[in-house]
Amino acid sequence: MRTVYLNGNYVPENEAQVSIFDRGFLMADGVYEVTSVLDGKLIDFDGHAKRLERSLNELGMQKPDCFDDLLEIHRELVKLNDINEGMIYLQITRGAPDDRDFVYPDPETVKPTVVLFTQNKPGLADSPAAKKGMKVISIEDQRWARRDIKTVQLLYPSMAKMAAKAAGADDAWMVEDGMVTEGSSNNAYIVKGNTIITRQLGNEILHGITRAAVLRFAREAQMQVEERSFTIAEAQEADEAFITSASTFVMPVVEIDEKPIGNGTPGSIAPRLREIYLEESRKMAI
Repeated sequence: MRTVYLNGNYVPENEAQVSIFDRGFLMADGVYEVTSVLDGKLIDFDGHAKRLERSLNELGMQKPDCFDDLLEIHRELVKLNDINEGMIYLQITRGAPDDRDFVYPDPETVKPTVVLFTQNKPGLADSPAAKKGMKVISIEDQRWARRDIKTVQLLYPSMAKMAAKAAGADDAWMVEDGMVTEGSSNNAYIVKGNTIITRQLGNEILHGITRAAVLRFAREAQMQVEERSFTIAEAQEADEAFITSASTFVMPVVEIDEKPIGNGTPGSIAPRLREIYLEESRKMAI
């Protein structure tokens, strides 16, 4: 039985309740973050907190009173649930007015709903999947235009993962106007020679916290980084491909639309980046 955080209280998960009028439930009017835990410490917490604040600002959503205490709340949940390796999920919605309405409620009378819970994932850093790589398919990107805001509108990404599962793959890369945007819940990359290529930042993709760290470490390791769009065809002809996210860190991609990448096994760049990311992130964990 997990202990979760709900609106200022730590409660057993089976006792946590949110109103049926909560706008997160009715309107997907909410934002979220997922922070990894390794060795009982938080990875990239500051980056996640800054992106959370940006998401709130972009939606004109009031910061909850507990915003400045989020680090302490995360740490308390790690302690209460004895998490050594895992994740902490945080969600903030615009709150629960007295009835359903498209118009935003008055933030002076309706306060945000804040939920946090843990996911225990032993072996997160030493995932067998990272050694064999993953397979992806490509699908049309049909999400809304503001993917840079980390909202709880995750129906289409869920549909993308189900399409991948039905095709015998692990995930889907989304394509818009002929160019790859990102994966269903991750940023997408290819490698050509010593150059790492990934789509430039914009409204079309999430500004990944792991992405920022990995690209910084790559440049420090004298690897070339090129931020631009690429096609599925270019990706299929690349030397390597991989994804990054808070839950997968750096994960090699060995097949796209049933075509092997390189020799169909993880190359040298992605595994090395994963090693560097885990090593450096553990040093900076809090």
